Amino acid sequence: MKSFVNRFSLIALTVFSACQSFLDVKPLESISDDQTIVDKATAETAVRGVYSALGSSNYYGTGFQSIGYLSGDNIQWTGSQSQVQEFINHRVNAENSTIAGAWTAIYQTINRANNVIDKVPGVTDPTLTQALKDQYVGEARFIRALAYFDLARTWGGVPLILKPTLSPTENSGIPRSTQAETYAQVLADLDAAETLLPATTDRYRATRKTVWALKARYYLYQKDWVKAEEFATKLLDDATNYGLLKPYSAFFANDARGTRESVFELFYNGTTEVNSHRGQWQPQTNGGTRQWAPNDALVALLNDPAVGGNRSVLVAKDNQNRWYGTLYYRNPASDPSFVLRIAEQYLIRAEARAQRNRLTDALGDLNAIRDRAGLTASTAATQSALLQAIEDERRVEFALEPHRWFDLVRTGRAAAVLGITDANRLLLPVPVDQLLVDKALQQNPGY
Repeated sequence: MKSFVNRFSLIALTVFSACQSFLDVKPLESISDDQTIVDKATAETAVRGVYSALGSSNYYGTGFQSIGYLSGDNIQWTGSQSQVQEFINHRVNAENSTIAGAWTAIYQTINRANNVIDKVPGVTDPTLTQALKDQYVGEARFIRALAYFDLARTWGGVPLILKPTLSPTENSGIPRSTQAETYAQVLADLDAAETLLPATTDRYRATRKTVWALKARYYLYQKDWVKAEEFATKLLDDATNYGLLKPYSAFFANDARGTRESVFELFYNGTTEVNSHRGQWQPQTNGGTRQWAPNDALVALLNDPAVGGNRSVLVAKDNQNRWYGTLYYRNPASDPSFVLRIAEQYLIRAEARAQRNRLTDALGDLNAIRDRAGLTASTAATQSALLQAIEDERRVEFALEPHRWFDLVRTGRAAAVLGITDANRLLLPVPVDQLLVDKALQQNPGY
């Protein structure tokens, strides 16, 4: 039953010995059982635990993100583990350890969020004001929305677990919801979070603005072009707090973090919390393993002055003349994981406008990204040409971030670009260990 417990059980860690300032970016500890969220301090710590789970090594720390870019056409695997090559070959097996780890990590994140959502409103500590309760629950609702969004776009419909799990048998027998029902839960959580959270700017914690950014992405995936444009515009109109930085590397190079480019990023301190991405990308001479690296096609694109522009800084050569990625480079490994960037909002709005045949406005958004990269303006003159230009721009703009695979799937372009002839392969298999312990779960077709 170990896998079942990992999927739905509570993860109990040590509570801070002293109350920390909630808005400080500190190591994120967690508490989990119904006896520990009893006052303001433990409520704060429980919320920190939700963020900690979100940034864990199998979720946004490395595992889940690797699914997004290894499955695209930008990255090559340089190691010997065949289970990683499965993503590049688009022949992922249900026994794959990466998908097992990601599934478990996402449900652990959901369970921690469920505890905050369920327990915080009932706390009677007078120092835990209603405004703080709303904020904490809103943050948990946002993170739960992100978690179900990631589950839906990776696996399709999944079991919807909306209450804390206190024993390993509680959720046995819950069938998978449909993908549409899972996405509906995402929107319900985002709508709730939007009403609960303050409209402040915080690049490490969810606020109403963070909700708007994820809503823009959500509506893009739903092909609701009007809503996608509406919510992207809310961020892009806030020029006081958000904007593209020049050159491209300014949002991550020279130990930068929390810049105006960032809408939501995950903090790692490099000691008690480490972003394991660095070790996978950096070469041996820099203390990494270079287990994955930019492939020849991506290197050519980034180094083409007419395509990559100043985004060529995303790749470099090691002492053996081999290319490696530079987005994760800090030692110790304190690189942020970038979940939502303002550049994505520009390209979301560009795509939404192009889909509505508002070509001039769409070109303006696309060319803002190109200008920041040191490129001339796009000359795309038709809707189809402009949509292709936006797709191409997303490929290089987010070259080492987990967008390419999901972009090709949501636009129906995976067959043409990646040569995937079996449509069943556009969703990943449910991990086999989950199927073995819960007979209510059904495998995705084709696996």
